Amino acid sequence: MYMNLMASVQGDSLELDPKRLVIAAIIGLLILLVLIIKFKVQAMIAILVGAISIGIIAGMPLEELVNSVNQGIGETLKGIALLIGLGSMFGAILEVSGGAQTLAVTMVNKFGDKKAAWALGITGLVISIPVFFDAGLIILIPLAYSLAKRTNRSALYYAIPLLAGLAVGHAFIPPTPGPVLVAKMLNVDLGWVIMIGLLCGTVAMILAGPIFGAYAGKKYFVPVPEHVKENENVDEKKLPSFITIVGIIMIPLVLIIINSILKVIKPGKYEIVDMIRPALKFLGEPFVALLIATIVAMILLGIRHGYTKEELEKVMTKSLEPTGMILLVTACGGVLRYVLQNSGIGEVIGNAVSAANLPVIVIAFIIAALVRISVGSATVAMTMAAGIVAPMPMIANLEPLQLACITMAIAGGSTAFSHFNDSGFWLVKSLLNIDEKTTLKTWTVMETIVGTTGFVIASIIYIFI
Repeated sequence: MYMNLMASVQGDSLELDPKRLVIAAIIGLLILLVLIIKFKVQAMIAILVGAISIGIIAGMPLEELVNSVNQGIGETLKGIALLIGLGSMFGAILEVSGGAQTLAVTMVNKFGDKKAAWALGITGLVISIPVFFDAGLIILIPLAYSLAKRTNRSALYYAIPLLAGLAVGHAFIPPTPGPVLVAKMLNVDLGWVIMIGLLCGTVAMILAGPIFGAYAGKKYFVPVPEHVKENENVDEKKLPSFITIVGIIMIPLVLIIINSILKVIKPGKYEIVDMIRPALKFLGEPFVALLIATIVAMILLGIRHGYTKEELEKVMTKSLEPTGMILLVTACGGVLRYVLQNSGIGEVIGNAVSAANLPVIVIAFIIAALVRISVGSATVAMTMAAGIVAPMPMIANLEPLQLACITMAIAGGSTAFSHFNDSGFWLVKSLLNIDEKTTLKTWTVMETIVGTTGFVIASIIYIFI
């Protein structure tokens, strides 16, 4: 702990001042929130200013504060920078090749019009793993409109399941940036996060998607917006095959999960496992697994799909444009985490949680939900919640499966309660051409069901493992 280290260097009997540390944390976080909410300061700047304020008010020597900032940026980015970059390129290839449409059209054809809502929910979940939420929504929403037109149902009947699937994949399942960031901060293996995320996400998608979508579609009739009524059907002959798309998406997930399972199998138990363990461990490294998937996508969905090398290079380069903001916000989240840890605030918060007899998974969900409600951004909510929870002493003693559950709790809290300060709220409102009140009763409720369901399932696993 930094305070004890400084005491030994100075030769003084220096002790933690819990009150000062708590006040520092409260003031710093308030500064952060006010900058974002009141003054509309970019999240990266706000988080960085808030973290530095915490360090100064807590009494950290300036040199130690600078070291904590550098440590937070370096330690955070070295684990996720490659993943976010590769994930963006992987998603871009899948998007431009028509892979999203392939999944949607095939699933709807298999399920039929009566169960198409389930098909859209599953498609949204799968497609948002490699493709960003807003891109996936814009690509797939025309199919929901087409189904609503064909069946004379409310657009919500099909849009809500699609939105639920997209929200689940975006929040709970790596390699999307949010869960990758939280997993990195909590030092939990991505394989466990993927497995728990798939379980929590599937239940959340079912409840928030087809089930709630059927209710919302009957209660609120939303016609297909005028500007999309002349939308042409997708030419299935020009799309890549369903098996190809699913196979490519599964490459990184399967390799990472296998690597995680190998860690549970003790060396010497199975000779054949020991022989292939080094190779599988290498292939299961998240950046290696995602790199393999990206290269396969470049070949099968890019070059063989008719794209020249120059066109493919432009697609992949352009896909990296939004990653700068994601990486910087994520890095500043790491700064917040290390300032809280090195100042001793993490220990104070951890002791307070222990005294309150509240499970850390509940605290994680509440913190993320409060930030989500205040700021609106799911990424900022995950960043702040992970930064506050990671330094708590009890985190170091938890099993990987428990840490994966806490990751899901943070993801759930960061998803629930979307409202006017969330860009997703306005995107859905504009695409469906509905008013704010209806958006609150549909989109906000759906997001809240997704977040709370994911948290409940994660809590059940956390308690009984």
